Amino acid sequence: MADETTETRENPRKIREGIVASASMDKTVVVVATDRVRHRRYNKTVQRDKRLYVHDEENDANVGDRVRVQEMRPLSKTKRWRLVEVVERSR
Repeated sequence: MADETTETRENPRKIREGIVASASMDKTVVVVATDRVRHRRYNKTVQRDKRLYVHDEENDANVGDRVRVQEMRPLSKTKRWRLVEVVERSR
């Protein structure tokens, strides 16, 4: 595909936003991403939490920060996300 100059992926990588729950590991933070979904049977909105293990190269994020993370290739048994940016620092 030499004629394709722009770099577009057929299946783009997922981007999530969440709150840092733990930053005690080296170069790794745990981010809790909350999803709001409709219940299949009762049509009520429910919140689902997912704990994502995120690669943080500079140990930049702290507990309570709101961060944006992006999907990537597996770095370890559990780490499949990388830190894109810190959206908001915790007070």
